[in-house]
Amino acid sequence: MTASTPQPLMDLSFKMVIDLLPIYVTIQDRDLRYMFANQTFRNDFGDVVGQHCYVVAKGSQERCQHCPVQKTLADKKVHTGEETIRLPGGNLQQVVLYTTPILDVMGNVTAVIELATNIQIIKEMYKELIFLGQSMALLSHDIKNILEGLQGGVYVVDEALADKDMKLAAKGWQIIKKNIAEITRVTQNILYSSKNRQPRLQKSSPVKLAREAVDLFQAKAGSLGIQLISSLNPELPGVAVDAASISRLLNNLIWNALEACCKDSIKHRHAVVVRADFYDTRHFMFEVEDDADGMDARILENLFNPFFSTKGAAGTGLGLVVADRIVSSHGGKIEILTKTGKGSLFRTIFSLSTNIDAPLHELETRDTFNPQKGEAHE
Repeated sequence: MTASTPQPLMDLSFKMVIDLLPIYVTIQDRDLRYMFANQTFRNDFGDVVGQHCYVVAKGSQERCQHCPVQKTLADKKVHTGEETIRLPGGNLQQVVLYTTPILDVMGNVTAVIELATNIQIIKEMYKELIFLGQSMALLSHDIKNILEGLQGGVYVVDEALADKDMKLAAKGWQIIKKNIAEITRVTQNILYSSKNRQPRLQKSSPVKLAREAVDLFQAKAGSLGIQLISSLNPELPGVAVDAASISRLLNNLIWNALEACCKDSIKHRHAVVVRADFYDTRHFMFEVEDDADGMDARILENLFNPFFSTKGAAGTGLGLVVADRIVSSHGGKIEILTKTGKGSLFRTIFSLSTNIDAPLHELETRDTFNPQKGEAHE
């Protein structure tokens, strides 16, 4: 015969196993107070015995509306659910809950065991997979359209070379250049938005970066019949920024402004103004302002959501997502002022110092929309 394990030692072994489990294990009474919590739970929340679960895990004074524990108390069945809990430090964590009843000899529920598994990483991976799938679908659609444009340009060039018509060849070459620039812009936006990137800081001139962005779009604006204007303060000093990211930010904002003007069929003449100036004594700003038809509340609410676009199939909706990430990665702030029928102004604010770790929450939005046209770009 094998010797039986003493009961106290067996109880201790079970408790050690439960404490070592990498999930939360708790027991709650009928009043939703903790009767037991394993070591994993205590490591994150401390000694919680006697406290209400909704106070500890939610920081709330009210019971949760769709609580699996309450369902188990009511029907004696196993229930599952998904909740967002708040750790003592304020961080949020998504968990899957499993609840099962503890019954007395009469079959009444005296308490409920709750198991909670952290699924935050899984949720993030799931979002990334969805984003990747949407990115591939959009990229495929855009590449198809751009390739058709490239084929059209190649056809024009071939015809021009056969006829020795250099004027027609130049026209075809412009079509090819336009589509190469477009596929570059779309691809870079998708690549940039797919990862959180740390900025590579180097001393750069905000005025120079803004001037280069305006120069890049000057010919495009002219072909659309839009006046592209710059108002750049030469007194702005060099600052520590990721020059490539800031250039992408300005390019996306200018491109969006030009497209907004093209969509506005009411006005016959449009202008886009690009500014670089001091915001106050400690901050500088870029502004891109258009005089298109502005944005309504629905558009403003969804503006920085991935794949939201007012351009239908013609846009990926990633331009402003990328812009927002660039501003955030520099510890900056983005403001949007708009009036229906008047236009929109996108203002990005950055510190003049090299510290990008201090968010600019103390800045108040200048909520006046008063278009001021700068001097024409030379």
